[in-house]
Amino acid sequence: MLLKTFGWSFAITALGLVAAVFYDGWTGFGIVAILAVLEISLSFDNAVVNAGVLKKMNAFWQKIFLTIGVLIAVFGMRLVFPVVIVAITAKLNPWDAVDLAFSDKERYQQLVTDAHPAIAAFGGMFLLMIFLDFIFEDRDIKWLAWLERPLAKLGKVDMLSVCIALIALLISSMTVAAHAHQHGGVHVDKGQTVLLSGIAGLITYMIVGGLSGYFEDRLEEQEEREHEEEEAAERSGRKKSPVLLAGQAAFFMFLYLEVLDASFSFDGVIGAFAITNDIVMMALGLGIGAMYVRSLTVYLVRQGTLDDYVYLEHGAHYAIGALAVILLVTIQYEINEVITGLVGVVLIAWSFWSSVRRNRALAAEGGGSGTRDEVSSGV
Repeated sequence: MLLKTFGWSFAITALGLVAAVFYDGWTGFGIVAILAVLEISLSFDNAVVNAGVLKKMNAFWQKIFLTIGVLIAVFGMRLVFPVVIVAITAKLNPWDAVDLAFSDKERYQQLVTDAHPAIAAFGGMFLLMIFLDFIFEDRDIKWLAWLERPLAKLGKVDMLSVCIALIALLISSMTVAAHAHQHGGVHVDKGQTVLLSGIAGLITYMIVGGLSGYFEDRLEEQEEREHEEEEAAERSGRKKSPVLLAGQAAFFMFLYLEVLDASFSFDGVIGAFAITNDIVMMALGLGIGAMYVRSLTVYLVRQGTLDDYVYLEHGAHYAIGALAVILLVTIQYEINEVITGLVGVVLIAWSFWSSVRRNRALAAEGGGSGTRDEVSSGV
């Protein structure tokens, strides 16, 4: 199971490290390895959230996620994205931006750094909306019950998450964006840039998330219609497979996953420049890390990990909320990538341990892991 799921990741790792040695010797080997670890540590929460969406898709779309999705993640976000950002912010054509990436790496890094406020605002707002919509939804299983119960009641107010996100964006545009960090340690006013980029991130979330939600609702209606058939199958001893997303529904969920992955990629791409400004080594290192995130997502789905450890999804969404705040703060202040990665790891580790304690408590009571409609961690 492990080799089947992570086989491609192992192969890409070997090829990537060999390519790094040929490209820049053992120095390149070390840099690519560090970048791969950086990407995995920053994106572990991404894998957990992705798994929560991917488990709803059928086998065909799961394969699409692992093939076309990987190409988009590796070549699109880790190679093309930095070039596009430079082309847009420096008003260059894409070919000149590519030439700049290879011929003048210092200037290329400077332009990407100067584009960070726009990137952070877009990604921060997209991730913040994911977090807010999660915590304002009333769920049967609650992790931090003392916090999630009142928030679920507040979530009954229409458009509350959008209002909070816009308030956060407005505050950011008037505070941290007024002294945005730029290359060379200088600070400039990027209020308008942050405001426009943040609104673009919000609109992107609402369009992609709205379409995904629409088709997911249609799937739920289909599941309700098949409920009687499922009960009949159970009575006769036959096992009925769950209804999985396919067609248009799966396509929009796939699109949602790719935009989500793009938002998670922002901090990894920007953080990579603290290690190297060589676009080839950056693509190799981050690409290897992206492969492991994809494989980990599939592993979580196939093992049913999210069903067994029910608080993992909660921990991942809290990590998303923390990352959204960190992205907005980094518009003005530099935050070490180690801190960013550790925040996500700690929250997910905490949620995993809470899940283990929950399972042990339920097992001790003789109820199993799925006998209660509402369970909280008690913390």
